[in-house]
Amino acid sequence: MADSAQSTPVESSASTPAPNANAPAQQKQQQQNNKKQNRPPHPNAANAKPKPVKKEVRILMLHGYTQSGPLFRAKTRALEKLLIKALSPLNLVPTLIYPTAPNRLSVSDIPGYQASSDSGPGEEKELTDSWAWFRREEATWNYRLINEGFERLAETMEMVNLEGKQVVDGMVVAEDEGAEEPKEMRGVVVRSEVIDGVIGFSQGGAMAAMLTAAMEHVTPGCPRPVLTAEHEAWAKQIREANKGQPLKFCVSYSGFFALPPELGWLWEPKVKTPTMHVLGSLDTVVEESRSRRLMEACEEPVVVVHPGGHYVPVNKEWVAPLVGFIRACLEKHQKTAAAAEGEKKVVEESL
Repeated sequence: MADSAQSTPVESSASTPAPNANAPAQQKQQQQNNKKQNRPPHPNAANAKPKPVKKEVRILMLHGYTQSGPLFRAKTRALEKLLIKALSPLNLVPTLIYPTAPNRLSVSDIPGYQASSDSGPGEEKELTDSWAWFRREEATWNYRLINEGFERLAETMEMVNLEGKQVVDGMVVAEDEGAEEPKEMRGVVVRSEVIDGVIGFSQGGAMAAMLTAAMEHVTPGCPRPVLTAEHEAWAKQIREANKGQPLKFCVSYSGFFALPPELGWLWEPKVKTPTMHVLGSLDTVVEESRSRRLMEACEEPVVVVHPGGHYVPVNKEWVAPLVGFIRACLEKHQKTAAAAEGEKKVVEESL
């Protein structure tokens, strides 16, 4: 009988996987991951300090007569950069807001303008980017259009504080414009809900002082009484736009005292909000006596005199006093707020 044929077993490729060239590397990576998972926590991990919380500080920047918001920002850009750097150690991030006044000026409104003999009536031209917060009547020294100036400030505060609109390059923009968030604001956890302070130049310096006076409280929770009926509407509007909160500081560059009697309610009693007044020793535009009178209307004003003319000095030497003043005001406010919060907790726990 013939021997039966013996079959040779054949290995199936489906049952035996092909060698994996990356297997050793994958095994090593898996071992490292296992070690990390089983690694005990670092002894100092529990004591690691959390990253400090940054807080926003909102500052209104008010331009001078014949200027605009964008022009004022261009002239004070160096000041803005130094301020951002100086407040960083306090974990404060300033947002500078540059509104433009509502009253457009004509050629004849510019100081020193003389009409040409060839120009006839009605040929006066409006300037494209020259604005004023108010107009002074030469005969009476009364201020025209000042209501409109304060209404513009109230509108700006409403857009930022109440409507939550973003500020980019100093200008308020609508949310749907797709503006990129400024890099200084990235990582800011606590956004300010009000305008914290104001800086103004020349006519803007006068407006800054008047705004500060109109918003402050004579006693806690009691705003300064408005004694002129025609000012009640804008005074109410700006106070509501800032949620009833007074400003923490005011800085006036080449500012001056508002003379009209109907604005007298702003100066009685004296302005107690911290103020800083910066004068140029060679200023020929605003008389020093007018600036000094504004200082006299404020309690304990800080006065700085630079050896220049009618402008905002932006070099480090003269920005340093500004930075020191603002830092001191904000630090004082932080301590006062912390103390008030502590007292509130004590009262609540005792109930």
